[in-house]
Order: sequence, then C-alpha cells, then structure tokens
Amino acid sequence: MDRLWSARPNRSAATRPATRPFVRVPGRHAAMSRRQRWERRYVRMLVVGDLTAGVAAGAVTFGLRFGDEVTTYNRWYLLLSALLPVALLAVLVVSRAYERRFLFVGTDEYQRVLRGGVGLIASAAVVSYALELDLARSYVLAALPTAIGTAVVLRFAMRKRLHIERARGESLRRVLVVGHELSVIGITRQLRRERYHGLEVVGACLPPDHDGVVDLPVYGTFDDVANAVDAADADTVVVLSCPELDGVALRRLAWRLERDEVDLIVASALIDVAGARTTIRPFDGLPMLHVEHPRLHGGARVVKDLFDRLGALILLVVFGPVLLTVALCVRLTSRGPVLFRQVRVGRDGSEFRIFKFRSMYVDAEARLAELKHLNEHDGVLFKIRDDPRVTPVGRWLRRLSLDELPQLLNVVLGQMSLVGPRPPLPSEVAAYADDVRRRLAVKPGMTGLWQVSGRSDLPWEEAVRLDLRYVENWSLSLDLVILLRTMTAVLRSSGAY
Repeated sequence: MDRLWSARPNRSAATRPATRPFVRVPGRHAAMSRRQRWERRYVRMLVVGDLTAGVAAGAVTFGLRFGDEVTTYNRWYLLLSALLPVALLAVLVVSRAYERRFLFVGTDEYQRVLRGGVGLIASAAVVSYALELDLARSYVLAALPTAIGTAVVLRFAMRKRLHIERARGESLRRVLVVGHELSVIGITRQLRRERYHGLEVVGACLPPDHDGVVDLPVYGTFDDVANAVDAADADTVVVLSCPELDGVALRRLAWRLERDEVDLIVASALIDVAGARTTIRPFDGLPMLHVEHPRLHGGARVVKDLFDRLGALILLVVFGPVLLTVALCVRLTSRGPVLFRQVRVGRDGSEFRIFKFRSMYVDAEARLAELKHLNEHDGVLFKIRDDPRVTPVGRWLRRLSLDELPQLLNVVLGQMSLVGPRPPLPSEVAAYADDVRRRLAVKPGMTGLWQVSGRSDLPWEEAVRLDLRYVENWSLSLDLVILLRTMTAVLRSSGAY
C-alpha cells in the first residue's frame, strides 16, 4: 500500500472551504457550474492567443518584407495582414481546435491546429491561383507558418500554466470512481501522480460485498451513483471495467447523469492505447472497439527518420558554440577524454556506441562494483543522487542535460532518434522481462516521455510504462510536444543526476 499512494493529500470536499463561491447555471449541477466557468475562461484565452499570433505574424512579416512605409503596391498586403488573424481563427474553428474534449491534455489540440494551418496555406494557394492574384509566395510562406507556429507555442504555454494551476489544486474536475477496490486504487494512484490530467478523485462507489480499504470516501454501492454525485459534489463519473455494470446499467446511469449534465467516462481495460488507434464500429447494434496496430514501420517511420536527421543537423549547427565551450571545460577541469563512449542497445537489439560528454572521472567504471549497494533506483538502472564518481563540471552538465548533446551525432548516423525510449545498457537488456523488451521495437531517443516526466525520480515500473506508451502511440505531433516539454524539464532540472 505504501507504493500505491502519494504522500500529497487529496484536496477533497473535506479540505476545501465550505463557502467557495461559484455561479450556478440553471439545470446544471453545482460542480459542473464551477467547471464550466474555468473552462470558458480557458477557451477565451485560447481565442485571444490565436488572434495575437495572427496579428504578430502579419505585422512582423509585413515589416520585414516592406518596412514601415505603406505604398500603393503593398497596401494589398497590409489588408491581408489585417485579415490574417480572422482567417486563422476561422480555420481553427473549422478544425475544431476549440472543442473542450480536445484541450487540456494530449496531442489532439496541436494536431488540429497544424491541420488547420495546412488547410489555410492550401486555401491561400488555391484562391490566388483561381483568381490569378499576384500574391508573393515568400509573403505567404512566411506569414502563415509563423502564425501557426506562434499559435502552437502560445497554446503550449497556456497549457503549462493550466498544469501549474492543477498542481496547486485548481481547475480540476471532481471525479467519482465506480468499480472494484483494486481498480479504484490503481486509477486513483495514477490520477494523483499525473495531476496535470485535471481529474481529482473525491470519492468512490464500490460493490455491495466490498471489504477493502481505498483511502477514499465511499458513497455507497453501484446503485447509489446518482445520489453519490450530489453527496461528493462531483462533476464527472468514471466507471471502471466490471461485470456488474453492463450495457443496460450504463445506459440507465447515463440517462440519470444527463439531467445535471454530469460527464460519464467509461475506462477501457486497454492499457496505454491512445484513442487514435481505436475505432468504434457498430456490429448488429453492438459497438465493437477496433484496435489498430502501432505504426512501427512504413511511411510514417520514414518521415520520422527524415525529421530526426534534419533536426539533429540543425541543432548541431545551432549548438556548435555550446559544444565547443563544454568540450573545453571538460578538457581543462579533469584528466581524460572529452567524449565518453559506451555500448548501448538500439532498435531490435542492435548495439551501437553512444556519445556523451564525459561527466565522470576516468575510473568510474572500475568503481561501480564498490558503489552497487548505494543504488537509489528500484529497477535495473543504477542511480545515485550524489555519485562520488561525477566531476564538479559533470554535475552541472547533468543538471542542464548538456552532457547529452553529442548524441546528436548518433541521431545523424541513424542509431538514435530525437524522441524515443531511453537507450539501455546490454546488462540492463539482459535483465528485461518479456514485455519490457517491447521498448526495443523503436530507436532509442535523446528525450522521451520518461525524461520529461521526472527522469531518475520515477520508479522503474513507471519509466517502463511511459516508454511502452510511447512505442504504442507514436506520432509526429507527440514528438513535437515532447520536445517542447523537454525544454521545461531541462530548466526544472528535476530528476537529473
């Protein structure tokens, strides 16, 4: 039980002020009214951010292309710059980038923004060709991608702000969990750990013959869910997989919750399979959930490989001065080579030599045996928070993840990806269980879900789960989100040692 629960208390109704103000919407549950308020505020912020992105892109592009002087020739482009925010807002509405089910978490929001941007560029090209407009391609290819990129960055910043609010216990959905004890414990543990999802478990409904302890207020059995929603002040009901709640019972529950517009979520028994791989197909009136295979081969992987290698080349050029500075610091502060080379295991078990800036003394490998008993990690990894083998410069390199930069060479060589599971040692792979070996189905990455979710502070089983989630649900938009989250993870330096 100690491993199942976080020491951080759950902000349930018992710990909240009794006079918390809210605006009740007629016909809606009180908790739903509170949720609607912060959700509306968030959507308004998105609209303002997208309009700001359009205005900024139009103004910057016009200024760089024509300067600050308005002439008869560029007056048409000034009008286009003024219409760009409106056009951007329109395509985002059409691509459903403001629907709340796609916001707050996941990559669907960014995918819809990018899809709307591609549609806007294609529409501009078609209209200019059909009407024979003398439109400068350089202007279009500068203004529109800038607007879309700025919108994505602003949305990412607003989401990070929302996640910070949720870490403080604000802007959360109040969830009532319905299911058996072990399932309730598992989902509660995960939602408390991944608080950015915004689901705060405030109570549970258990089977009539339950005898377990779930560390939650229990508001009755499966027959008491509707009344429990009012008692727990919940706005969302999560039904876990259990035989007692069949299709008929769920339908009746949905009808009852519909009166107060309380959300009903049915948790699938599938583990870490994203919605993009699932499709509901009716079969003689019975909904069948079809699960597609993960995209481990084919055209999508070719695109990822091109994206990785081109991105690594660009980053090598951008970080060139940083690489030279770090190499000089390593050379001048401790004896030994600048680069540390080590055999790691890549895709399908193939071995390669990874490049890193040396952050330890040259005798680090020889001293490993005498430090084994100090291992602070619970899996096959060996991690010590204050490792005596790390040089003073190496501590700063690890804190800022600068020691990882030479791995860009491995990405250019096709041995690694920018985003992927952590590259393991052969000794670690030898200790893998069968399901853990699934991590080797893709190239290892310089960063990944494991790295941006806590790095060495995460337990081994959680690190494996995150890597397997990435393998099963890879997409290019997910890679972009992880790269953005990597920047904030490096600035926090949490779990880097």
